[in-house]
Amino acid sequence: MRRYRVAFALVVLVCASTLGYSYVSSPANAAVTTYAQQADLPADERTQVVPTRDNVTVVAGHGMKGESAALVAFGPDGRVLYHNDTFHGYFDVDPVTGTEMTVEYVAERNYEGDDCDGKCTVSAVERLNLSTGDIERVYSRIIPADRGANWHDVDRLGEDRLLVGAINTDEIYVVNTTTGMTTWEWSTKQAYPISGGGPYPADWAHLNDVEKLADGRIMTSLRNQDAVAFIDPETGVQGNWTLGEDGAHDILYEQHNPDYINESNGGPAAIVADSLNDRIVEYQREDGSWEQSWVWSDDEMKWPRDADRLPNGNTLIADTNAHRVLEVNETGETVWSAEFYAPYELERLGTGDESAGGPSAAAAGLDSRGADSVPNASETTSVAGFTPRKVSNSISFVLPVWMGMIDGALALLLALTLLVWAVLEYRNASFSLSFQWPVRRE
Repeated sequence: MRRYRVAFALVVLVCASTLGYSYVSSPANAAVTTYAQQADLPADERTQVVPTRDNVTVVAGHGMKGESAALVAFGPDGRVLYHNDTFHGYFDVDPVTGTEMTVEYVAERNYEGDDCDGKCTVSAVERLNLSTGDIERVYSRIIPADRGANWHDVDRLGEDRLLVGAINTDEIYVVNTTTGMTTWEWSTKQAYPISGGGPYPADWAHLNDVEKLADGRIMTSLRNQDAVAFIDPETGVQGNWTLGEDGAHDILYEQHNPDYINESNGGPAAIVADSLNDRIVEYQREDGSWEQSWVWSDDEMKWPRDADRLPNGNTLIADTNAHRVLEVNETGETVWSAEFYAPYELERLGTGDESAGGPSAAAAGLDSRGADSVPNASETTSVAGFTPRKVSNSISFVLPVWMGMIDGALALLLALTLLVWAVLEYRNASFSLSFQWPVRRE
């Protein structure tokens, strides 16, 4: 008895102390607290919390289960310029044309109202003036929450028109924000069989990005089909332009936020956060097909979900499960980085919307790094739709802010140890129980 008690006590002590240290020392956990605390101070009392960089950097944080999601803006001096955590998730963030300090963002929060049958979510597009903190609700809808995620991206088409990518219905539509009327729509089901992708209808295509191109076409990301599709509003999907295909994980693997680089900047090209391949990749359009032209990754990268090419050739990256945002230069060196819990997207104001002002990798002569990051066959073997990379990233995503994969394993070991210890102690308890039927037969 004494031996196993000592052994169990040592395991509990080691696991608990290690988890405690991770909790107090986690950079992501500390960053969540620091940015919120700094935002509560008067502007002239705030201190530098991230490295300095030209122009304002705005980061939208996804968070998890309504916790630690935040929209944060860092000034050029590295101090917190703005912080908001009233929503349960922040996604797309875009600069507003003709302004210097105004952005529009997509966010969502739980909704429980009389007009909701069960559990619902409100998805919203809001306009924020970073100088004054003034917020204007542009457009919103109440959506049943049993269909998974809702909106991750919108694209402004004009003063009162938005192009909306709806994950909950796997559709794209144009809405007039003044009248609330839908003026055009397209469904993924028009071009893709429901036998592919994710489970239908709950999270089938996971349409997570839309972008209106200068030539009138629409580019969209169908995450669960591993494809970036190009849509003619009149005729539908242009099959010969599709980048990737369902299950072709050596090309794309459940990607996010592709940006189109047009001919005037060295394209046609597309820079993509190739999420489950743990890399940023760019493809150049050559002789009617897509050819990989650049890739970037490092040992820390884990499930990136955004990459913007800046006018100087540098690339901004949101690395979700590594809990960081960073900027790499033309040689692949990291020139700026900051800790941030589960970042989804980021923007550098003054550089254009997403990658609109940036050159293609081929035009800028960018050096690749981590080009061998495509998974091998064992990493893409699927069981019930899940691969090792997908499982590990899913676990990382649901863990608390401060907990890494090793911490998660230690927490599981601690729970199992306590359970087994309790069972053994119960079995060896020095008491017994007896029961007597309360009714006797005479």
